[in-house]
Amino acid sequence: QERLVESGGGLVQAGGSLRLSCVASGSGFRLQHMGWYRQAPGKQREFVARVFSGGITNYAESVKGRFTISRDNAKNTVYLQMNSLKPEDTAVYYCNLAYAGPGASWGQGTQVTVSS
Repeated sequence: QERLVESGGGLVQAGGSLRLSCVASGSGFRLQHMGWYRQAPGKQREFVARVFSGGITNYAESVKGRFTISRDNAKNTVYLQMNSLKPEDTAVYYCNLAYAGPGASWGQGTQVTVSS
């Protein structure tokens, strides 16, 4: 099991931008499909974006056109560039495998707060 550490969250005004990073330890990162998820207070954790090992990406409709997921295999890192942030984007953001299912392990995440 790889260890994943998220960072880059913070407080931003609506319309602003943040770039989240997720650093993975362990071998095999280049072959792993990675994803970002988020959980707002009182809400279920939801899928945000994923990037496959070959670079293909998928996005939730709520963030499409505003967020960009990318990866740097040399740094064992996956990024989430978030632009045009909205208050409804406020959540704790987590990274994990792209198809993390029930019983998946989750790290601390990084808090993103968007004020209006």
